[in-house]
Amino acid sequence: QVQLVESGGGLVQPGGSLRLSCAASGFTFSGYWINWVRQAPGKGLEWVSAIDGGGGTTWYVDSVKGRFTISRGNAKNTVNLQMNSLQPEDTAVYYCHIPGTNYWGQGTQVTVSS
Repeated sequence: QVQLVESGGGLVQPGGSLRLSCAASGFTFSGYWINWVRQAPGKGLEWVSAIDGGGGTTWYVDSVKGRFTISRGNAKNTVNLQMNSLQPEDTAVYYCHIPGTNYWGQGTQVTVSS
């Protein structure tokens, strides 16, 4: 069955960095776009970034452009989100998701605080 497992979250000070990973299994990984979606406390879902199956096309929400970088390793069925210059407003649970499906990971908490 399809599984998405996020890792790499944690507590970081403003200006710091984290690298999130999403390990996928149970489907033809290289054939699918993958999203990173976040949910801040008390707020709705926000689509943060996406990458196509081949890794050549990416998308970012304006608020993270220039700070976050999405990449994928199809040999290892992983999608990564490198997050630099983190700010308190980046605090959220981050999920990986297959667009157009109900397949979501369990999420990983990112907290940016001094």
